[in-house]
Amino acid sequence: MSTTTVNTIHPGDLRGHTQIDWLDSYHTFSFSNFHDPARMGFRSLRVINDDRIAPGAGFGTHGHRDMEILTYVLEGELAHKDSLGTGSVIRSGDVQIMSAGTGIQHSEFNNSDTAPVHLLQIWMLPDRQNITPRYDQRNFSGADKQGKLRLVASKDGRSDSVVIHQDIDLYAAVLSAGDLVRFVMQPDRFVWLQVASGSAMLNGESLSAGDGVQINNPEQLEITTTGTAEVLLFDLA
Repeated sequence: MSTTTVNTIHPGDLRGHTQIDWLDSYHTFSFSNFHDPARMGFRSLRVINDDRIAPGAGFGTHGHRDMEILTYVLEGELAHKDSLGTGSVIRSGDVQIMSAGTGIQHSEFNNSDTAPVHLLQIWMLPDRQNITPRYDQRNFSGADKQGKLRLVASKDGRSDSVVIHQDIDLYAAVLSAGDLVRFVMQPDRFVWLQVASGSAMLNGESLSAGDGVQINNPEQLEITTTGTAEVLLFDLA
């Protein structure tokens, strides 16, 4: 696979990094004090933050608007509360979507006093502004994703995926040695592949945790691993 501007690997070790006493966060795209003109987002994707939050700590109440915010928990538990009156615990395998729309306040804290929580927080531009804020959450077990691309979020909510107000299909896969998954891109579509954990190969190109790949031209993608990996594949308009 080429690493030209057509298909570009964004190495995880070149991500932005924020580290304070309770938060260790890596930023795939420009975020907060990290600014890279080559990493301003991709299509409707604007943020992929890889966060580790210390026990008992977290983000106090803060606001968002006109953004689709998806939380994907890899390890541990995250407690969520918002101004809609929603309160839940997001656990490993859970996918939570929050449409900020006209405006929402929320907080996110590690639900454990002893173990860290590891999650990806993903921001996507909505297909329209000023929608009514809303929230949804689903669990997708490891078995649901083992050795295959499982649709976890989509515009139409098919296959029991959470609904995103944007033309995006988000797939997740958990891979073991020898697993092979294929994805055929359609014309006028784009793909972002994010390695959430472990190591993988995309069309023979080695990738590590934190690496992202933007794919601009339609082709058949083959993802495999010689160890273990968890990957997210965004099929984008």
